[in-house]
Amino acid sequence: MAGQRLDIMELLQLIQLKQKGMSNRQVASALGISRNTVNNYVKTFEQQQLDFSELEKLTSTELAELFPQADYKDTQRYEQLTAYFPYFRKELQKPGCTLQTLWQEYLEKHPGGYRYTQFVTYYNQWGKPVKASGILNHKAGEKLFVDFAGKKLSYVDRDTGEVHPVEVFVALLPCSQYTYVQAVTSQKREDFIACMNGALQWLGGVPKAIVSDNLRSAVSKGHKYAPLINKTLKSFALHYRCVIDPARPYHPRDKALVEGAVKLVYQRIYYPLSKHTFFSLQQLNAAIREQLITYNNHCFQTSKASRKQRFLETEQAYLDALPGGPYQLRYYKRAKVQKVSHVFLSEGKSYYSVPHRYIGQYVEVQYTADMVEVFFNAERIASHRRSLRPGCYSTAKEHMPSSHQAYSDWSPEYFEKRAGKVGDFTARYISRLISQYSYPEVAYKQAQGILSLLKCYAAERLEKACKRAWQYRYSSYRTIERILKNNLDQQEDASNIATETIPVHENIRGAAYYQ
Repeated sequence: MAGQRLDIMELLQLIQLKQKGMSNRQVASALGISRNTVNNYVKTFEQQQLDFSELEKLTSTELAELFPQADYKDTQRYEQLTAYFPYFRKELQKPGCTLQTLWQEYLEKHPGGYRYTQFVTYYNQWGKPVKASGILNHKAGEKLFVDFAGKKLSYVDRDTGEVHPVEVFVALLPCSQYTYVQAVTSQKREDFIACMNGALQWLGGVPKAIVSDNLRSAVSKGHKYAPLINKTLKSFALHYRCVIDPARPYHPRDKALVEGAVKLVYQRIYYPLSKHTFFSLQQLNAAIREQLITYNNHCFQTSKASRKQRFLETEQAYLDALPGGPYQLRYYKRAKVQKVSHVFLSEGKSYYSVPHRYIGQYVEVQYTADMVEVFFNAERIASHRRSLRPGCYSTAKEHMPSSHQAYSDWSPEYFEKRAGKVGDFTARYISRLISQYSYPEVAYKQAQGILSLLKCYAAERLEKACKRAWQYRYSSYRTIERILKNNLDQQEDASNIATETIPVHENIRGAAYYQ
């Protein structure tokens, strides 16, 4: 396919925007890609005889098969454009010449050329910035500008008196200038996402694009023309069905309105709050909310309308609907499927099953506060509720090979219950055995081996063997086997090993529990 190749997330966004009825030019503008690229993808869709509602139902794997990735850069158009820049500079010195007229002249020679905004942007980056009429006109519901204020607020720890400085997030709809402000502990990804969620909930809708400064929490690699959005922000954009459009670094004109809003926030919110002391972040944000309502209801000097009134009358209707719930921060990890059909998630130290045919393969684990999903070649192969209990195994029985399915009911509780029927020391010994291993299946085999000794020895002897073995630092099958085989359990009744020296553990149940 000629033109720029999109990754799967960008392709999904293209499909979503076309499904909304946007033109190819509008899609190209929203995604920051060439119109030629959009045209080529739409043409391919038509050749496949798929409409956009059908394309939205395709899996990531199916889309990847239709549009395999390629490292192709669409540089030809840019080189054609930049060749005209010296000529444009001379022409602009003539009375009456504008970038608008030069752009029209350029399009006559290159009908598939850049849209006007890109045209002006590239020229201003090449030479001395030239103000062009119409650049700062913003359409209702089109963009939301976001940034962190340069100056911080703070709250005081009531107990220690320590002052905690906090970051202040500012979001602005440029058409109505309706504003949102929130204080957070840092500019890190977690706080940035919380602010973005808060802003969209405050607006009650979603703009077509969110324009962010080149924040580390938003951009994985800065670039003058095409900064790379990190995976988290791409996932955020897919959830809200919008696009993320980073502003160029070191070019304040890209974010002039939000920076102007920040100055007003200093005057209308920071200053009134400076007369008060706050003792928690929640208390500070509650006070910010009160001042923010007043600020948005304040009428402009040049008109009788307020930001809130402009928003309700001219912009709110053009926002897209919010999804069912706020975006949950998604984390990404590469993992290898272990021999027992599980992947290990170091965050939480827990295990999650995947179909056994992926044993030995490297997969991508995506997880939120509630869910864990496993992907192989962009296809989701497993999904689990997230467990926060260290060492926990979340297993779907159908994921296990037939030789393992017979053991899918094995768990610490299963072995503790069986051991508890033998006696207190056996239950304690088995529990300690299982807790020793970060990989419980290794312990399960030994626990099964210890309990299988009941086929050869009486329960009373096994209980005495476990009581004797408790004095050792570690539990193991071989220790119990050796004690019984050498009749060490019968040489003494372990009276010198006082019961009261055994540590009490809330997770160990007595024999009476299992009756």
